[in-house]
Amino acid sequence: MVITNLQLPFTMTQLPVYLAILFFLLAAWFAWQYYDLKKRIDDYTKQIRDTDGSFPADVRKIENLSNAIASFKKTFDLRLSTLKSQNERLATVLEQLTDGVIIVDANGLIQFANPASQRLFETSSALGRSVTEVLRNHQLVEAWRRCQQTGEMQSESVELPARRQFLQVIAIPDTHASGSLLLVQDLTRVRRLETVRRDFISNISHELRTPLASLKALTETLQGGALSDPEAGPRFLGRIHAEVDALTQMAQELLDLSRIESGQVELILTPLEPRKLLNSAADRMKLQAERAGLNLHVHCADDLQSVRVDKARLEQVLVNLIHNAVKFTKPGGEITLEAESTSGGVLFAVRDSGVGIPSESLSRIFERFYRVDRSRTGSGTGLGLSISRHIVEAHGGRIWANSREGEGSVFYFEIPIV
Repeated sequence: MVITNLQLPFTMTQLPVYLAILFFLLAAWFAWQYYDLKKRIDDYTKQIRDTDGSFPADVRKIENLSNAIASFKKTFDLRLSTLKSQNERLATVLEQLTDGVIIVDANGLIQFANPASQRLFETSSALGRSVTEVLRNHQLVEAWRRCQQTGEMQSESVELPARRQFLQVIAIPDTHASGSLLLVQDLTRVRRLETVRRDFISNISHELRTPLASLKALTETLQGGALSDPEAGPRFLGRIHAEVDALTQMAQELLDLSRIESGQVELILTPLEPRKLLNSAADRMKLQAERAGLNLHVHCADDLQSVRVDKARLEQVLVNLIHNAVKFTKPGGEITLEAESTSGGVLFAVRDSGVGIPSESLSRIFERFYRVDRSRTGSGTGLGLSISRHIVEAHGGRIWANSREGEGSVFYFEIPIV
């Protein structure tokens, strides 16, 4: 059967009215469901309260437990953040520390090594390696073993001749992990300063003892009757005068050195041609060189760029270097003053054909009162080279020497162009 005609209970014009009624009924039903649910929740809340308006004991315990857990979590997070910050700060300190820090377990395997310790023992990776393999010195290893056996702190200092280095290792027992902590200190500079101080005291004592003993002997001779001798009296008085002048010069040079080192000397910088500086110093020392039977020459191009220097101070450096060359060059020898341009300034040189300097002494000849050996002793205070070094460094330059025994020496200093 085929339906050919469908009769609706309403006409098309009545459809919007019926849809509006349907929407209203659905909205009313959802509203009733919401208010019914809210009423049941409120009733449930009232049921679980006590008569005084508080929650039952079990509910309060759960609430207190929840608050305690939240407080504990907050405290834990704060402590964790503080611990992380402290660990980062400690890691930074250990990385920047100049002393080595090594943690060794009970089996002798390294669990931690800061960068300084790896530099001191010249290794790129120490973790997981044995302490014997890293330290590579039986005295240091024995100190660690004594610490492990006795449970007491041990200390050992050694010299590494191949590197000219002094190291001190302090082994501290770790009572918690049965291992040990090794602190490694580089004492090379401290030992070098101790040597300089010891030599300085010895040298200044020697420098003062010689003229003082001479003065004492001369005065005793004069008191013994030589003062009335028309020939010996004036001669002894002249020697006393020379020794007093030597002591005065030493005191003045010590004062100058102290003032230069403390920065109390102000440099008066003016443009100066290198050739004029060399000629001025050569003119001052020409007569002394001729008396010693030496030839003094100046080799310098006329077109070298001028440098800003304190003429008096830098001329003092050249005079000191020429004076040393005169003292340690045999008659008939040559002394040459030179200057040439470099990439950053002007290089000055004082070259001689003298007795030379041993290689082991080249690094110390600019120390106060330092004497290479007895064969090079002579007149002077032993302060000239030290003063020269400070003057050159005050100009922003550097000074050094090259020499071989029996083949002469060359003293260089470079002044930058600013």
